[in-house]
Amino acid sequence: MDLGHRAYSEVLDLQRAAARARIDGSLAQDTLLLVEHNPVVTLGRSSKDAHLLTDKAALAARGVELFEVERGGDVTFHGPGQLVGYPIIDLKRHKQDLHWYLRQVEEILIRALATLGIPAERVPKHTGVWTKGRKIASIGVHARDWVTWHGFALNVSTELSYFDLIVPCGIPDVQMTSVERELGRDVAMTDISAVVARATAELLQLTARSLDTGALEAMIGNQSAA
Repeated sequence: MDLGHRAYSEVLDLQRAAARARIDGSLAQDTLLLVEHNPVVTLGRSSKDAHLLTDKAALAARGVELFEVERGGDVTFHGPGQLVGYPIIDLKRHKQDLHWYLRQVEEILIRALATLGIPAERVPKHTGVWTKGRKIASIGVHARDWVTWHGFALNVSTELSYFDLIVPCGIPDVQMTSVERELGRDVAMTDISAVVARATAELLQLTARSLDTGALEAMIGNQSAA
């Protein structure tokens, strides 16, 4: 489901509602929400105060919101030009192992980037995806009753100076990069979205089909107000 450009708070409520609906069965299939956000810094459960390099007032002055959320991981940034994916996956249908799931999310992005000609890889002890020593995608997830939400952030044409506001994912001296910086050319977000959706379906042995907002809202029903 391609949500286009949406505020973080709006999509946070939507993915939580979708996860509740996936748990109770009213959302019958695994669902991938794809979105671009307005500038926002999010703090995961492992966030350290020292990894936020400015205060809330300074963030607001730059037009950056701040949220504390339930996902794993440390501090990260979302913003325009970044493809954010929220897989609402019932791991009972796949494998009840969050470490396995994190490796699958990494593999989805590694495969998607390979189709673009970007050699991507993992780095030991750090969740996420790198290329030539530079970090191109961040990952942080949460699960309840083996249903996942939160997910990944792939830098496509992201303004990388925003990452100077934080210690990205709590990794000192990490160098962030983007698809466009690595390729040296413009890339359409719709093309990246399609590649990532296909890679997700193939790796998780699912059949990909598009879903519109109305169809999702009908399936999650009253969960959106819970």
